[in-house]
Amino acid sequence: MADSEEQIKQDIMDFIRGEGGAYSDWYVGISEDLERRLFKEHNVRKENGYITRLAYNSEVARRVEDYFVNTIGTDGETGGGDVDANGVYAYKKRSYTDP
Repeated sequence: MADSEEQIKQDIMDFIRGEGGAYSDWYVGISEDLERRLFKEHNVRKENGYITRLAYNSEVARRVEDYFVNTIGTDGETGGGDVDANGVYAYKKRSYTDP
């Protein structure tokens, strides 16, 4: 089930605060394939601190991503993904993640 923009922001913010670290220690992005993006492309380990949420559509996902990257100060790049990229993810960067 898809979550609202505000719910996704709140869930991710709560998760980051719970796990700790500076906002710049975290990466937030969007994808249509969260498993591939997190575990194959970013090299996140399943035991790491990460969170995923599904947005209603890619526009909502992009707004969430933009909020965290450009307002909160997490790492990440806006403007990626395609029209199917409604998954939002955040993970705490580690020495083995990319980035």
